[in-house]
Amino acid sequence: MRIAVPRERAPRESRVALVPESVAKLIKSGSSVTVEHDAGLAAGFPDTQYTTAGATIAADFAATVSGADLVCQVQPPESHEVAAIPQGGAIVGYWQPGGAPEVLTALGARGVRMVALERVPRITRAQSMDVLSSQATVAGYKAVLLGASALPKMLPMLTTAAGTLAPAKVFVIGAGVAGLQAIATAKRLGAVVSGFDVRVAAQEQIQSLGATPLKIDLGGDAEGGGGYAKAQSDDQARLTQEGIAKHIAGVDLVITTAAIPGKRAPILITENAVRGMKTGSVIVDLAAETGGNCEFTKAGETVDVGGVQVIGPLGLASTAPFHASQMLSRNILTFITHVTKDNALNLDASDEITGAMLVKPEVTR
Repeated sequence: MRIAVPRERAPRESRVALVPESVAKLIKSGSSVTVEHDAGLAAGFPDTQYTTAGATIAADFAATVSGADLVCQVQPPESHEVAAIPQGGAIVGYWQPGGAPEVLTALGARGVRMVALERVPRITRAQSMDVLSSQATVAGYKAVLLGASALPKMLPMLTTAAGTLAPAKVFVIGAGVAGLQAIATAKRLGAVVSGFDVRVAAQEQIQSLGATPLKIDLGGDAEGGGGYAKAQSDDQARLTQEGIAKHIAGVDLVITTAAIPGKRAPILITENAVRGMKTGSVIVDLAAETGGNCEFTKAGETVDVGGVQVIGPLGLASTAPFHASQMLSRNILTFITHVTKDNALNLDASDEITGAMLVKPEVTR
């Protein structure tokens, strides 16, 4: 099987789909791998590491994907690159709905099968392919560092000759992978941490990391399919917003991570809640790409609201590309192993994992 790894060209994207370690394993199993020149350089993986692993280095995109059975990318290719991808081949990458509809349509017209990494089903045997979880780990960690850098104070309590400095208060909304990593990171940095999630089971997870759960009586559990939170009723949304507004009035840094698959992120921090926060406070909204959990969030921007900074980061996992690429590569390697039979690509739509990840061209129209 011939595998291609092009260099990423999307804005803010520094990751690479396969790192040298994974390439070496694929070659050992009988595949051939072609990597575009400098594809891994931004993530800390120079061409020499790929050649040592046994890969062939190609000069450009077209030469890289020529004759490939499977193209591995983080982000979709650019529209002018589609014609270079072999007809009847396959490409695996992130295919967020609406992200690049013209590219998906063009690929479908060429008979290229498209596999969406973010569609990995949340079942036990697909856990090692879960790119959303692996990249959320990086995003949760980096969100705290981003917020701490924007704060006019330090996070830990310090006792010095100049007096004692009180610890900062950090509040994390959402106790999924990103939220729990944010809680753990803030605790390691010495902050006083609290957390909230509408799912009852998450309260124990928040507490297990040394944070204090914020408890809001919503009249029942809000856990939906796959362990995600389900959409709230209007009354539950109002109670949640009111409880959060009261709590964040005394908080220095808020990290929001709440998302509902396939839908706009829920608004949990209202305009009045932000205006009730202390001057110098910071909100880092990890849901910015799907609309944001805060009413003031603007994707890719920092908004100042009366001295409160609302940060809407994009591609945060890509700001730690070395480890993000390592985890992403292992996810993709596991998937490739799953869909390889007799050293050939076997994308079986009836398979529970593969079928869930295949993108139908008509979805993009």
